[in-house]
Amino acid sequence: MYTLYIANKNYSSWSLRPWILLREHAIAFDERLVPFEGSSNRALFRRFSPSGKVPCLVDGDRVVWDSLAIAEYLAERHPGMWPADPGARAWARCATAEMHSGFNVLRESCPMNCGLRVRLNTLSDALAQELQRIGELLCDGIARHGGAFLAGATFTVVDAFFAPVAFRVQTYGLALDATAAAYCQRLLALASMRHWYEAALRETWREPAHETEALRGGRCLEDLRFPAN
Repeated sequence: MYTLYIANKNYSSWSLRPWILLREHAIAFDERLVPFEGSSNRALFRRFSPSGKVPCLVDGDRVVWDSLAIAEYLAERHPGMWPADPGARAWARCATAEMHSGFNVLRESCPMNCGLRVRLNTLSDALAQELQRIGELLCDGIARHGGAFLAGATFTVVDAFFAPVAFRVQTYGLALDATAAAYCQRLLALASMRHWYEAALRETWREPAHETEALRGGRCLEDLRFPAN
């Protein structure tokens, strides 16, 4: 059985990607959640991850780090991770790679914090441009492949990589056009996403750096999480 190391579900967008991919494809795994601990994160995570980062997948004596590498490793062993159609698969790989390597303004301005509802003070031009590009990708995938998901009728790697966007849209009230917004709502309605979200709300520890980052550009309207320890 696989072992997947992740960090706090409230904060860790990178951890969400392989976790939801495994859950949506009904692949058994042992979850090991190791909370963020500020400046000691790297040393803490180096116990199981060569990069000192999460997520990290362990399969026997093989260790696979980085969310995209994990997705590709799983795709070599389980059918349906990528769409079967070559054109859809090429599109899905491009969109996945773009999300994996880009959208740094969104990550910095709207870090994942599932339990908060935040109103941004301003929407910078750079953030607006990235949201426009995300909307283009989501609308193109739905229109091009004609399914509920980005590459067709089933959940694939590309959907896993855009799953954190749905939580960011919810937390920060980010505006997308109707098609893109509806897609994010479909992701949030998935049983696996609801499970992650509910677990995130139950987490009672707080990591100061992540808390500060979430409110750096706005004010908290609501905190839906269980009280902190």
